[in-house]
Amino acid sequence: MPGTSTLATDVTQVSRHGFWLLLDGEELLQPFADFPWFRKASMEQLCGVQRPRSDHLYWPQPDVDLAVESIRNPGAFRLVSSG
Repeated sequence: MPGTSTLATDVTQVSRHGFWLLLDGEELLQPFADFPWFRKASMEQLCGVQRPRSDHLYWPQPDVDLAVESIRNPGAFRLVSSG
């Protein structure tokens, strides 16, 4: 019986300005100014990212769902929460 398929993603660096995700060989910056929900997240919470689909990321804590495209082009997506 085959196991559950997961898509690899990794937090590669964290600074006071944001954090970087490695997705399929592409490193993407998530600045806290654009993604305020992560500003107070712990390192463990940031690294707890899951990737259920190639175009979708989920952090169980702080319970954040994001489309990968919103990371590539945050200006095209309206913020719903101020964090």
